[in-house]
Amino acid sequence: MDFTGKHVVVTGAGKGIGRATAVMLARRGATVTALSRSASDLAALAAEIGCKTHAVDLADPEATRAAIRAALPADLLVNNAGTTELDSFLDLPEAHLDLLYAVNTRSPMIVAQEYARSIVAGGGKGAIVNVSSVSAFVGFRDHAAYCASKAGLDGLTRVMAVELGPKGIRVNAINPTVTLTPMAVKAWSDEAKAASMLSRIPVGRFAEPDDVAEVILFLLSDAAAMVHGVSLPVDGGYMVAP
Repeated sequence: MDFTGKHVVVTGAGKGIGRATAVMLARRGATVTALSRSASDLAALAAEIGCKTHAVDLADPEATRAAIRAALPADLLVNNAGTTELDSFLDLPEAHLDLLYAVNTRSPMIVAQEYARSIVAGGGKGAIVNVSSVSAFVGFRDHAAYCASKAGLDGLTRVMAVELGPKGIRVNAINPTVTLTPMAVKAWSDEAKAASMLSRIPVGRFAEPDDVAEVILFLLSDAAAMVHGVSLPVDGGYMVAP
């Protein structure tokens, strides 16, 4: 897949899936603008691929809107940024639910709104990939806020697809299994918990960031011209396992 001449905005590009996606896009010809909270992560990424960067706390709606406006215009968008907190349902504090909703659901909405408005105003076509999770489909212990926020992102993706498709913008979500990122280490550091999850994955391993990035690039590309409005598991068969 060649992205020469394309400008792609990637949120949460400092680490994990977002970083892998930004690097892969740059190596395949794209100009990348990276958004992330960590200025040091962005500096390291810029040194590697020469991308533009915007350090922003995506939990802040006004700062998020300002950052994406500064990054536009762009041809393609990857809404990858996400965060998590681990709490049992009975112990879940409102502040954690609010934070995860803000970063995992509201910030993709804000970023996509500004991107889509720019595409429509310019009379072009585009594509958005929202990075969700198998947690949108399955209730994982101690992940109440995360599961709710990712299910919300999938619902948002479907409405975006219905409304933005006629305007020339394809919208899809991907739903990875446990992917070996810093956030996954936080969420799945318990060996017994990780082993139980791994035993349900028929291919026998967790995902690597590049595994997910390849699927993101496919959905951004013209090769996926008729793929629209889906929530696509990237899970090694987890969702079909008994």
